[in-house]
Amino acid sequence: MTAPAPTLPKHSPGADSPSDAPAAAPAPTRARPRLRALDGLRLVAALMVAAYHYGGRDGEIAQAWGSSPADQFPTASEWFAYGCLGVQIFFVISGFVICMSGWGRPLRSFFASRASRLLPAYWAAIVLVTAVFALPVVTYAAVSPSDALVNLTMLQQPLGADRVLGVCWTLWAELRFYALFALCVVMPGATRARVVLFCAGWTLAAAIAEAANEPLLDLVLMPEYAPFFIGGIGIYLLHRDRRDVTAWGIVGVSWLIGQHYAVDRLWHAPNPDFFSYRSSSVIIAIVTAGFAAVLLIALGYLHRADWRWLTVAGALTYPFYLVHEHLGWVTVAALHRKLGLPSYATFALTIAAMLLLAWLLHRLVEQRLTPLIRTALTRIR
Repeated sequence: MTAPAPTLPKHSPGADSPSDAPAAAPAPTRARPRLRALDGLRLVAALMVAAYHYGGRDGEIAQAWGSSPADQFPTASEWFAYGCLGVQIFFVISGFVICMSGWGRPLRSFFASRASRLLPAYWAAIVLVTAVFALPVVTYAAVSPSDALVNLTMLQQPLGADRVLGVCWTLWAELRFYALFALCVVMPGATRARVVLFCAGWTLAAAIAEAANEPLLDLVLMPEYAPFFIGGIGIYLLHRDRRDVTAWGIVGVSWLIGQHYAVDRLWHAPNPDFFSYRSSSVIIAIVTAGFAAVLLIALGYLHRADWRWLTVAGALTYPFYLVHEHLGWVTVAALHRKLGLPSYATFALTIAAMLLLAWLLHRLVEQRLTPLIRTALTRIR
């Protein structure tokens, strides 16, 4: 089955990001304009997650502030608690970008693109956070040397090792998505029919896994997060042809299932470190806004948001996402408890400091190592 003729010019989604982490390298056949608005959306999602980690939950951040963030931000903390939904937005972006990145690309090139994009900043963040937490003045416990080394593989979570980066659980979800997509789509060769079958099959299999309550199926099929990745893939099909009725169906079903899981998991989180009783209506609204934003970008309605600074914003998102949580604890404690800065000033300065650190990691690590790793992996026979 051949894909319908595109009604829109194809675009590259721009710089990679986390947790989305992913972003697409240019297609091997031709360079295409960036979707800079997607870069901006990545940064918005990352800032949402940072707001959640700094003011929307308790746990270690409460230790940094000296009291619950609900006391530090009596009004805003209620809204910061919704920032964790930035992860779901990342996953929608990831589905879009990975489908674009893998379309027409051989498996080796796809693997080289993903590894070279994710690993340099990730390795640097592991080393940096481990080193900072080892300092005598830092009160947070560092992981053991053995667990720190295992963290370099990105497989620490399934191996049961302590995590250096709290956000790395999302990378584990991304890796499983990459593996599924590579095996089912990239390896046999991407076509519209194959991508549609992948989306339909994964949606049904994830629902079966949820009903079966079988840990192995949950591990492989990720029912809670699958609809966001699948929804992003469906949006990419609409990017290729907005008249694709099947793709509209994929996006619609994914949104319906995705909002269900978001409400089910976040309305009243069982962990006492998480603020509970978020409004289900607000959760649905944020999930809907995430889907809608990626869809509007894919359909070209936000093409006017083509400012060059958004490219820089997209490039900073992944390293910012990696370092902001744990190093944010240290920064908040230093600014608020030791220097006595007010809560909102501490919040803003901590965000600024993490963005500056992300810029340094991008310039000094990513820009140097990413092309070297990609070239080396592409040349492997």
